[in-house]
Amino acid sequence: MKATSVEASKEPESKARNPAMTEMTEQGGRLVPGWDGRYFEDFTVGDVYRHPLGRTITQTDNSWLTLLTQNTAPLHFDAHYAAQTAWKRPLVDSTFTLALVTGQSVTDVSRHVFANLGWDEVRLPAPVFEGDTIYSQSTVVMARESKSHPEAGIVRVKTVGYNQDGTVVISFLRTLMVFRRGHGPAGVPAPKEAGADA
Repeated sequence: MKATSVEASKEPESKARNPAMTEMTEQGGRLVPGWDGRYFEDFTVGDVYRHPLGRTITQTDNSWLTLLTQNTAPLHFDAHYAAQTAWKRPLVDSTFTLALVTGQSVTDVSRHVFANLGWDEVRLPAPVFEGDTIYSQSTVVMARESKSHPEAGIVRVKTVGYNQDGTVVISFLRTLMVFRRGHGPAGVPAPKEAGADA
């Protein structure tokens, strides 16, 4: 059973994560790839990932997602209706908040996902309004080998989303299968040289 991240490797984490870092490009320059995400071996219980991107929610985001999903609650897209509620303005559709915060976590948690297994304990402790900027972070709460898929491991994270004031607006547990290093699909292919097919 796995309890810690890669222990055998003595290389710096960035090189251990992506051996291509030492490759040379066709033009002779050193290939220095960007962040490629974590593989199963990189998860350690207790680690916290503060996701790098925030996003300001617009009126268009809210109304389009609401209508796209056939949600007919006018609280999300009818300003006149919403003004008559305790909120005095439209609330952001909570499924948008869930999708946004899940998406923000992908760069750190599931770039190398084998399968998403589910969300649990989704909580919405505070409202989200159009114009709010949402940030998020995830804490690794479990990492274990998969019994049915040796090419992947199972990871569970607790993710929280919070607004520009630091108020938590959503929290959830998410469980997913993540590829082991060397077992997932190939990375980004190199470009062809101009004129090579001429």
